[in-house]
Amino acid sequence: MKTNAFSRDQLFELLEEKADFYNRKTFIETDPISVPHRFSDPADIEIAAFLTATIAWGQRVTLIRNANWLLDRMDESPAAFIRSFTKKELIPFNQFVHRTFNGGDAVFFINSLRRIIDEYGSIERAFQTNSGDVKSGIIAFRQRFLGTEFPSRSAKHISNPEQNSAAKRINMFLRWMIRKDARKIDFGIWSVFSPSQLFCPLDVHSGGVARKLGILQRPQDDWKAVEELTEALRSFDSFDPVKYDYALFGLGVFEGFRKPAGGIFP
Repeated sequence: MKTNAFSRDQLFELLEEKADFYNRKTFIETDPISVPHRFSDPADIEIAAFLTATIAWGQRVTLIRNANWLLDRMDESPAAFIRSFTKKELIPFNQFVHRTFNGGDAVFFINSLRRIIDEYGSIERAFQTNSGDVKSGIIAFRQRFLGTEFPSRSAKHISNPEQNSAAKRINMFLRWMIRKDARKIDFGIWSVFSPSQLFCPLDVHSGGVARKLGILQRPQDDWKAVEELTEALRSFDSFDPVKYDYALFGLGVFEGFRKPAGGIFP
C-alpha cells in the first residue's frame, strides 16, 4: 500500500484521530443519519434510513429536508405506513422531487418496500444470501427490490456493484444499520453482516482524501475502487474498517484536506 508522504504509523494516527473526532453526536444534526435518528423502533429506523440513503446526494441540507418530507407524510410511523397505506395515501408522494428522484420513483419505492416487508418481514432479510457476503447481498437485494417489472428510471436509484457501481448510498445505509457504535451514531441493529464485512462508502470527498493520503490509487470512483479502499482500511482495523469513513469524509468536507508537502503530518 502506497502512502505518499505519510508513514504507516502517521496514517493510522490520523485516521484514528479523525474517526474519533467526527464519530460524535455533535455532527449528527448536519448529517443525513439525523433523519433515522428521529425514530426508536428498529422497523421505523430501517425504513427511514433506507429512504434517506436512497436520496443521499447533493446538498445535505436539501436532502435532509426532503427525507423528512417523505417521513412526515407517513405520519411519523414509516413501518406502520408501509404495511397499511392506501392508494389515496400515496397521492401526495407523486409530488416529490429530489434532483433526479421524482414522484414516480417515490411511489415505486414505497410499493416495493411493502412487497419486501410482506415477503421477507424486513429489509434486512432481503439482503440475506447463501454466500453471506455484502456484495452478493446488495446484488440480491436489488433484484428482489426491483422485482420482475420496474420502471427503468427507478432502477438507477438502486446501485449495482455487479456493473461496477460504487454503490455509495447502499454501503452508507449498511454502515448505519450494521456498524456497532458505542456512541450510538450508527445504529448496529442488523446482524445479516458483521462490521468487518462492510465496504466503505465512496464518494468524491472520501475518494479524494483517500487518494491524497495514498491509500487509494484507482482514479475512478467505482466498485473496484471501493474494494481497494476498504482493503486498505481493513489493514488498519480489520474488525471495524468503515469507521474510517468518518475520518475521510470529515477531512474532505469540514477541513478541505490537502496532502501537505514534504511529509509534514497535520
